[in-house]
Amino acid sequence: MKHDTAIGVVFTSLFALGLVLISRTPSETHLQHILFGNVLGTSRTDLIQVLCLGALTAAVLLIKRRDFTLLAFDRTFAHTIGLSATGLSAVLLMLLALTTVTALQTLGIILVVAMLVIPGATAMLLTRTFGRMLIVASASAVLSALVGVYLSYWGDVATGGTIVLVQSAQFAMAYLFAPRKGVLGRLAHRRRRPVAHRLDQSAATIERIP
Repeated sequence: MKHDTAIGVVFTSLFALGLVLISRTPSETHLQHILFGNVLGTSRTDLIQVLCLGALTAAVLLIKRRDFTLLAFDRTFAHTIGLSATGLSAVLLMLLALTTVTALQTLGIILVVAMLVIPGATAMLLTRTFGRMLIVASASAVLSALVGVYLSYWGDVATGGTIVLVQSAQFAMAYLFAPRKGVLGRLAHRRRRPVAHRLDQSAATIERIP
């Protein structure tokens, strides 16, 4: 079974189990905080926990970055040179689960999923190399968080939802205006190709004229 399918099945099943437990067990946990988070109510303990676990995750990713990159792009070759593809996949899924659970308390499930997916999708439209993609994705996430928090403050609206909307706006702009992969960029490239082809044909015809 593919990893994205397995993650989807396990994630939604455990989330549903959590909802059932909350509905049956007296608790001060609010469903709205689970879904949308409580960014402005983050405590110092939450910040320390996020910083510690975030530093641990970043350290593992930096130390094993070459192995993880090779696993992502060529799993067969990684296995051929002696890397444990199964072990690396398990470590990567553990780091993903750790990051999700840590951020869930503050950001909520919707914002966590958006932070995992939208910045990477935006960076993929804007860059062609993997290293730059990581930098652009991180910058996009930080920028959307800052802009979203300020907009939610001045507009008196939900902070988590505003951050997600800012990320969605970034993705929409990249999807439309990216130089190589954007919709408008591809249309312009298609229009230039016939013109360039006709110019090449004209030049070849002129060369044949005695």
